[in-house]
Order: sequence, then structure tokens, then C-alpha cells
Amino acid sequence: MSETKGRVTLPSEANFLEKTQEIMERWGADALRDSDGTKLDDEIKSLNAKIYTTYFVARGHNEFAEKHMDECQQIYLMSFHNIAVSEYLEIPFMKGYYEEQVIPDYLHDPKKWWEVIDRTTGEVVPSDEWELDKERHQVAISHAVLFHEYTVSFLAYAIWDPTQMYNHITNQWGDKPHDIPFDVRQTESGRFAREYLIQWLKDNPCTDVVRFTTFFYHFTLVFNNHAKEKYVDWFGYGGTVSVQALQEFEKEYGYALRPEDLVDNGYYNTPFRIPTPAYLDYMDFIQRFVAGKAAELVKIVHEAGKEAMMFLGDNWIGTEPYGKYFGQIGLDAVVGSVGGGVSLRLISDIPHVKYTEGRFLPYFFPDTFYEGNDPVPEAMRNWVTARRAIMRSPVDRIGYGGYLSLACKFPKFVDYIEKVTDEFRYIYDTAKKGKPYCGLKVAVLNSWGAIRSWQPYMVAHELWYKQCYSYMGILEALSGMAVEVVFLSFRDIRENGIPEDVDVLINAGAAGTAFSGGREWEDAKLVSAVRKWVYEGGGFLGVGEPAAFHKGGRFFQLADVLGVDKELGFTLSTDKYFNKAVDEHFITQDRTEPFDFGESMGDVYALSERTEVVEFSDGEVHIAANRYGQGRGVYIAGLPYSLENTRLLMRALYYAAGKESHLKKWFAENPCCEVHAYSEQGKYAVLNNTVEEQSTVVYDGEGTHAEYTIAPGAILWIPGGD
Repeated sequence: MSETKGRVTLPSEANFLEKTQEIMERWGADALRDSDGTKLDDEIKSLNAKIYTTYFVARGHNEFAEKHMDECQQIYLMSFHNIAVSEYLEIPFMKGYYEEQVIPDYLHDPKKWWEVIDRTTGEVVPSDEWELDKERHQVAISHAVLFHEYTVSFLAYAIWDPTQMYNHITNQWGDKPHDIPFDVRQTESGRFAREYLIQWLKDNPCTDVVRFTTFFYHFTLVFNNHAKEKYVDWFGYGGTVSVQALQEFEKEYGYALRPEDLVDNGYYNTPFRIPTPAYLDYMDFIQRFVAGKAAELVKIVHEAGKEAMMFLGDNWIGTEPYGKYFGQIGLDAVVGSVGGGVSLRLISDIPHVKYTEGRFLPYFFPDTFYEGNDPVPEAMRNWVTARRAIMRSPVDRIGYGGYLSLACKFPKFVDYIEKVTDEFRYIYDTAKKGKPYCGLKVAVLNSWGAIRSWQPYMVAHELWYKQCYSYMGILEALSGMAVEVVFLSFRDIRENGIPEDVDVLINAGAAGTAFSGGREWEDAKLVSAVRKWVYEGGGFLGVGEPAAFHKGGRFFQLADVLGVDKELGFTLSTDKYFNKAVDEHFITQDRTEPFDFGESMGDVYALSERTEVVEFSDGEVHIAANRYGQGRGVYIAGLPYSLENTRLLMRALYYAAGKESHLKKWFAENPCCEVHAYSEQGKYAVLNNTVEEQSTVVYDGEGTHAEYTIAPGAILWIPGGD
């Protein structure tokens, strides 16, 4: 019997009792929460529900922070590039930054902790050749080389929490105080964080779940002088820096970090960059510190008889759920925002906690809930997209955030979410009690491996998204596909080889990035290990510019496996005859729409007549297959997420694995539909992943098939699957 109530968290606010009770009943909510900008009053807290209370460890305590501004969090920033047109060069290093968010650190000696770099040569300018004007926030170089570029890497204090700043601006909070972030590594701040939590727990007896948002260090989010986002890295460690941390790092590791180790040419060690050994050391250093300090706070919460929940966002840096130290924190739960299948799996697969929770979109904020707008389409897209992943690995709870009073002004939205919550409980009751059918095991290979499970391509900036959405689409497709997914690093393969039960290895990304691998492929041991594995029967799928590193007359170092390489301009004198696509191929057999490869890779060509050219257009190969010993290689130019491309990916995986005959064990012929089988439950589900009615022939795993018509966005549950 499926649950009819529970597993839903509802946001509420003061003076909204009657409507809160009504929505609780309709949505079956059994927990209530506050949000950034709202509080629950005593009447709300007295309702029959578990009470979540947002708790900020290192922000939201200005009465303390204002007295200890020397313990504010810090960050290394880099100035714009400046061209020297004379020997005397002035660099206004704060230009382009928002002085309400960051201010230069003049308390610690800039000559020791800052760097001025000649970017044309890469050399550090000696500290006695530049002077600092603190009044004008300017560095002056006395003997610059004409027409060389120079930058200043400077240490700054963060004086406004980025998330509160974003919410402040978005919701027009006016003169509401700016939350000042402080660093718990510092003596007074560390003591305050512990003592305040102990007292807060005594003062909030009605709180059942302390929702840490999150712990100590915000992901890197820096605003420009127009109060707009300048640099966003959800994985960024920029905000973890302090002079004390740098000193402790040097004492432990035996070498000092340079500002450049963190500024990284202005790339700030984005996850697209192949991590340096120094940066990996620094990440590990921060993760151990965060895990230890967070465990202290969680222990205090448990001693007060309450649960500890972590929000996977905002100040989450150092708490990587798939990292080595996460289990040491001792959390009861993790909650995170769900934007689709990838972010759902990122949350639902987290180990070492009692339960996981997904915060679904849209947030009940005025940027969506305003007169004349209909929030239902966004909610439906979000739910239908994430639902595929829930069928594979459900979160234990779902919920929403923001102002409930806004959502209640949209009755159609309230009606739709009532249906969503009922559907979620039914799916959970089925999927959580038995592993769904998996036809293949797939490993995603990149520089990060398991620590970035389900998150390699997550970006916040629109331009970055356009550059990587072809590869991000692979994970979105995999998140709801009937395959088991693991994440491997290049180091994993070098040290341990490829796990025997993996059917297909995927390497996808742009050349030079951490995802394709760049210089990682210079390692002959790595290349040979992958070749041997494929030759002996494995499958390799390369997307975009896989294994790309120019060496030995190849750009794709696994060109022999894939059967294709990319023209760099060095072999234009060599004729390339193999450009006729096969008439039909298993990979593209049921394609019904034009191909969409996203940003074309350009100039990919087949190596020989042995390469099966599956799709050739605009003078280049976009899909190819190649037999390699007992195994197979498959190349695809790009895979932006779509239902058609999800089907293309699934067929490519089965072909690469040499298991074409297994594809239709549980299968819907219509790419807009998917089948998920639960043998332990004795039933299977056919999903309509669109907002339009769909008809499809369904194969039931027993060799029989039948045609069904499914309503828009609906699930058809059918007995069977034993």
C-alpha cells in the first residue's frame, strides 16, 4: 500500500497559519521550513509537523562579525590585464569589483601575500619594483617592459555573503543589513560558532531539524561593480583562503602556496581546468578542516536531541558528499535544489546519511510568482525532467522554498503540486524497495572521478553552459536511463585499472579540459590500459574531443579505438576519402528527428575504410563506430540533452558494449517514453516524458510487446517484471 501523506516539506512564514494548514493537507506535507527572508512564528511551529530551521554558521551574526572584521572570510582576486605603454604602469586592481562585497586586505603585508605578474613572460615582478597606493586601490610598477601585460593578484576580505547579496537584490530588501561572513578557522570566530549554536539550540526548542546552510565557506561567487555576477564557480575554493590557512598549509605540507596557485591565470581553478597537484593538496587540506569542524557542530546538535541537515549549496565547499571525509561529519540528511535529473541524482545517491531531500523549482520568489505569469509550466518541466532520475534512485523527500504566500496566489500551481506530491509518494514506495532493472554498467571518465559524481558539468554562467551543454546532456540522459553509472578518474585507471564489471567507458569534453583529460593522455600507461581493455571486449564512447592531446601525430590519443581523429591543419595535404555514411546503423535506427550535435567539433574525419561512418554532413564525421579487437569504439560529436539524444546515447552504449540484442528487454519504441522495471515489486512503469499525449510499443522483458497510449506527462504502471 503506497503512502498517501508525508515525505514533503513545505515553506511557510509568520502570520500565515490558515493557508499553511490548507496546503499541508492538500500536499500531504509533514515538515515545515523557513527560508532566507522568512521566519516561522509560534503558531506555525505548533502544527503537527517536523520543524526545519535554517541555521547560518558563518553569516547572519553581524553583532559578532562587526566587532571582528579582521576575521572576515578572505579571497584571492586578480585584476584586469593591463598593457604597459610606458615604463611606469598604474594598475587599479579593484576595477570591476563590487566594493560592497569585497575590500582589499591591507592588514596583512601585501608585499608578502600579493603577487604582481608579467603575464607576457609569466614572471613575478619583484616586490621592490612596485608600490601600493591604498587610498586609490592601485599598484604602480616602476620598470614595466613596454607592451607586456601585467596583473595584480591581491588578497581581499569578503564583507557581504554572496547568497544573501543575491537574495537581497532579487527581493529588493532595501536597507536590510548585509550578512558579513566570518572565518571559523580564526580563534574568536571558531569559539563563537560553537557557543552560539549551543545557546541557539536552547532558545529554539521547537526546532526538530537544524538545516545548516551550509557550514563555513561559500562557493566562489564574486560580483562586479554593477552588483551583477562576475565570476561563479559552484565548486570554487576561492572563499576558503586566509593568511592563517596558508600558514597552516605550509607547516603541514612543507611548501608554501603562491597566490597564483589559487588565482590560476584568472581561471580560479574552475572544474574545467585539470587540477594541479598543489590545488588538489589544498582541496584535501580544506576538506579535512571542514569535516572536522562540521562534525563538532553536528555532535552539539545531536546532544540536544535534534537532527542535523546540510543544504547542498551556498557554503558547501569542503563538504563534498562523495569525498573521502564526508562520512566523518555524521549528518542525518542532505537537502539540495533540483534543476533536473543530474541534480536529483547528485542528491539521491549521497552516502552516509539517513535521508536525502530535493528542493524543487520554482522557488516561491517574485521573479517567477508575479501577476500575469504562470508558474505551472516551469514546475511541470522541472518535475518531468527530474522524475526520470527519481525512477532510478529516488530522494527520500521533496519540498519547495520561498514565500508560501506568493504561491497561494496561483491556484492552478497549488493544484498541480498536489498531483506531483501524490505521484512522488507512489514512485518512492515502488522504487525505494527494490533496485530497478539495469541493462549496462557505464563509467564516466575524467580528471575528477568519484568526488564529482553527477556534477562534472554543472555551471551557473550562461556562456559557460553554451560551451559545455553538449557534454552536460550526457549526464542528464544517463540520470534517468536504465543503466548503472559510476565515475572514474584517470588516476583510478592508472592505479587500479578499469573495473571488470564496466561495460562502457565514456570520455566526453572539450580538448584541454579536466573532462576530456588534456595532458592526462600524455601518459602512455593510461593510453595503453584503455586500449587493452577495449581490445579485450570493452566499449569506449568518446564525445566531443575525447582523449584529446596533440602527440605522436594524433590529436585523439585513442583515435585507433574510435576510428576517427580531428584535423588540426597539419595533415591538410593528406587526402581523406572515407566520408560515405552507411545506409543504416543500429545506433541511429529509430531516429525520427534531425540530428543535434550542439556546437560542432569541426574537421573530424575517419581514419580508414574500417571505420563505420554513421553520420557525415557539412564535410565532417559526427557519428562513427569502430571494431577494435573484441571491443568497440563509438564517436559522437556532441549530445545536448533531448529525448531523441537520450535514445541515441542509449543505442550507442549498447552497441559499444556489444549487447545490441539486450536493448529491447525493457523498452519503449517511442523515444519520448521510457520503461523502468521493478522485478521485486512485480510491476513496471512506462513514462511519458513530454507534456503531450504519446503512443508507443512497449517491450515487457519477456519477449512480448504491446502498444499503449499515455496521457501528457503521465506514468502508466503495469503488472509484470518478475
